[in-house]
Amino acid sequence: QVQLVESGGGLVQPGGSLRLSCAASGSSFSIMGWYRQAPGKQRELVAHITSSGFTNYADSVKGRFTISRDNAKNTVYLQMNSLEPEDTAVYYCNLRLLGFEYWGQGTQVTVSS
Repeated sequence: QVQLVESGGGLVQPGGSLRLSCAASGSSFSIMGWYRQAPGKQRELVAHITSSGFTNYADSVKGRFTISRDNAKNTVYLQMNSLEPEDTAVYYCNLRLLGFEYWGQGTQVTVSS
């Protein structure tokens, strides 16, 4: 059973930065990523990264967010810079492995002055 433990959310002012972390149990040969869900909206992909380091980003975060991973620690990170109020959401860590999908419990990110 894969478990995902997230950390790093919080309240930040517009233009600020936050770093999210997600530690996973199990194999490092997986695709890991971050999704987010704002109130009243569907969950959407923010970014994902393969075990070999290939990355993909939503257009809305390109140039501001950076996803990375440490395979030795089975941990994925999301560095979020130049945060905007529109980035306010619950952020969920996601892991896909051998046809299965796993989710973290979510961490709140609030961008507000």
